[in-house]
Amino acid sequence: MANQGKWKTSGSLLVVSACSLIGFIALWEVVCRVGLVDPIFLPAPSQVLSRGIRLWNQHSLLVNVIASTRRVMVGFLAAAFVSIPLGIALGTSRYARAAFDPLLSFLRPLPSMSWIPLSLLWFGITETQKYSIVFMGSFAPALLYVIDATRNIDPIFVRAARNLGANRWQVMREVILPGCMPQILSGMKVILGLSWTCVISAELVAAQDGLGFMIMNGKEFFQTDTVVLGMVLISITVLVTDALFRLIERGVLSWQK
Repeated sequence: MANQGKWKTSGSLLVVSACSLIGFIALWEVVCRVGLVDPIFLPAPSQVLSRGIRLWNQHSLLVNVIASTRRVMVGFLAAAFVSIPLGIALGTSRYARAAFDPLLSFLRPLPSMSWIPLSLLWFGITETQKYSIVFMGSFAPALLYVIDATRNIDPIFVRAARNLGANRWQVMREVILPGCMPQILSGMKVILGLSWTCVISAELVAAQDGLGFMIMNGKEFFQTDTVVLGMVLISITVLVTDALFRLIERGVLSWQK
């Protein structure tokens, strides 16, 4: 009975969300159709859909989505691969944290856009340049999330494990990693969204494909429907990657149940 009630509630919430989305799109369409808004400023959803169909038939839509997704995932995974072990090390060692704090304080306030001139000099207009922008824009925030997650482990658990004879590696494996992993994964979901901001910034400046390039190209030719289509595709792609991330999170944290 409890499960039936839970499914019923979830279904009701899904219906409310779907109705809200449909109502918003319908209102948007009506406002544009009756001429309250000039299409050059905001095209109707039907115009955006029509543009999407044309670009799909030209085989450019999927190419742009895949290009941006690839850049995001490579840069994000590289940042996660470096920041997670480094953040755990800094979170468990005051001396290591003190040594790294000046560099982190320098990197943390720098937006991804600030790295574009240097990355163009270092790598040119290449895929490596796009990956580096995503990496540099994601690394410092990801590192801070991991450090905070590690420092939030209750010291009582660590002392209890040591009193029971656990060595440093066993404490790390049995206490610190399971304790901080939920917060780390939650932080990585936020960083994944930030990575999309970084890649769009890179593609707006120097790219020949990708959703950022598509948005900039639409703006140059006054194709507002292309601009809005790019924005919609960014949101949809982020939602899909977030759903996949949630599946991975459930698998990694299955022990929480």
